[in-house]
Amino acid sequence: MTPSTISPRRALITGATGQDGGHLTELLLSKGYEVYGVVRGQRNPRREAYAREFPAATILEADLTDLPSLVRALERTQPHEVYNLGAVSHVGYSFHNPVVTAEVTGKGVLNLLEAVRLTGLADTARVYQASTSEMYGGLAYNRPAGGYTEESAFHPRSPYGVAKLFGHWAAKNYRESYDMFVSCGILFNHEGERRGVEFVTRKITDAVARIATGQQSHVELGDLTPRRDWGYAGDFVEGMWRMLQHDEPDDFVLATGETHSIEEFLRLAFGAAGIDDWRPYVMQNPAFFRPAEVDVLLGDPSKAESVLGWRREVDLGEMARRMVAHDLTLAGAVAAAVAAHAAPIAGAPVTAAPVAPAPVTAAPVAVA
Repeated sequence: MTPSTISPRRALITGATGQDGGHLTELLLSKGYEVYGVVRGQRNPRREAYAREFPAATILEADLTDLPSLVRALERTQPHEVYNLGAVSHVGYSFHNPVVTAEVTGKGVLNLLEAVRLTGLADTARVYQASTSEMYGGLAYNRPAGGYTEESAFHPRSPYGVAKLFGHWAAKNYRESYDMFVSCGILFNHEGERRGVEFVTRKITDAVARIATGQQSHVELGDLTPRRDWGYAGDFVEGMWRMLQHDEPDDFVLATGETHSIEEFLRLAFGAAGIDDWRPYVMQNPAFFRPAEVDVLLGDPSKAESVLGWRREVDLGEMARRMVAHDLTLAGAVAAAVAAHAAPIAGAPVTAAPVAPAPVTAAPVAVA
C-alpha cells in the first residue's frame, strides 16, 4: 500500500466544542486525522460555531450520561484514538450542582470506557482521559515544594475534583483490568482565546477589552490571592496527543512549573491593553468566593518532558497578550456594529439615544 492510499487515523473527541476540544481538533486536522466531534444534544449553542471553524470535522450526537449513544458513536467511527474531554468543568458550578457534575464528569468516564470495551475496541483504540490538578486540593500536607507529580496524594476540595478523581481511577482500573490503552493527563490550569467567559482568566481579558473600548466600567471578581500553574491550552493538547503516541499507557502531569496569582494575571491583562493600574477597574464581590478554595496549585512536568519530549512554549505574559488581543478584536467588532446601528441616515433627524456602557453581569467565576 502506498502512502497516498493509507487511510488516515480516526479520532473521536468528547467535549469537542469546549476550549480544549477546539485546540485538539485544530491540531489533529493539521496532522491529517479524520476528526469526529461529539456534541451533546441538538441545541448545543457552540455546535454551529464548531462547524463553521472546522468544516472538515464530522459532528456526532452522543451523551456521556447515555451509554447506548456512546456505543453508537464508537461503532460508527471505529476510532484509533478517543479523547475524553467532555465534563462539567466549572468548579463553582459543581458546588451548586454536585449530582449533575458527578453524573457527567465522574460516571460519564465509566460509561465511555465501558462503551469502548463493549464495542470490541479495547484492543485497538487508545483512550485519553482528561484528569485535573483539582484532584490534588493544594493543601499544606500533600503539597510538594517542587510541585505535584504523578505520585502525589490526592485530596479534592470540590465536587468537580471528586468527580474527576472517580474518572481518573476508573481509567486506571480499566487499564489494569482489561489491558486497555488508557492514559490520563493530569493537566494544570490551561487557558487561551477559546476559554469560556465563565472562567476567571477569560472573564478578565473580556472585561479588559470592554473597558479599553468604553463598553464596560469595571469587572467583579472574588478572591484575588489564589495561585495557579497557568499554561496555554494550545501547548497542552500537544501533550494529550503525545500521550497516545507513546508505547505504553501511563499518567502524565502537564504544567509549567510556575505559579501566579490572579492579581498578577490582572496586571498582565490590563497592561496588554495599555492600562498600567488595574485596581480602579476591579471590584471584589463576596458572591464569587467559594465554600472551599484551593490556595496554591503547582505542577512538576518533568515526567512528560523526559518521556514524551513535551515542552510548554507560551508563557503567561504571552498568553495574556494573545487573549487580550483576541478580545479587543471582538470588542471592536461589537463597538463598530453598535456605531453602525446608531448612525443616522443622511438627511434624517437624529433620534438615537447615547449608547450606555454594557452592564456588568454577575456570572459565577471558575478559577480552574
